[in-house]
Amino acid sequence: VFVLIGATWLTGCVGVPAQEMSDARQAVRAAQKAGAADLAPEMYSQARQHLSKAQTSLNLGQYRSARDEAQQAREKAIEARRTAEQMRPPLPHSP
Repeated sequence: VFVLIGATWLTGCVGVPAQEMSDARQAVRAAQKAGAADLAPEMYSQARQHLSKAQTSLNLGQYRSARDEAQQAREKAIEARRTAEQMRPPLPHSP
């Protein structure tokens, strides 16, 4: 039983990281829409670099590396989006 569980777990770890890639892409797009390219350029650039590395690893079949890079891309993109949103001036209130 433990061997079966272990084999199933390992298969899940080395499978194509489709969800992680999708999450990373969405986070980078959200950061871009929030203005992170202008308001948090270093973090946004790091997110895009991690996403690019993830895509390269994915193309090479290096799924573990792709998963790790995608997760880092997502984290950096979220950080960049939050920073951009904090730096953006508030919208004026309607009467």
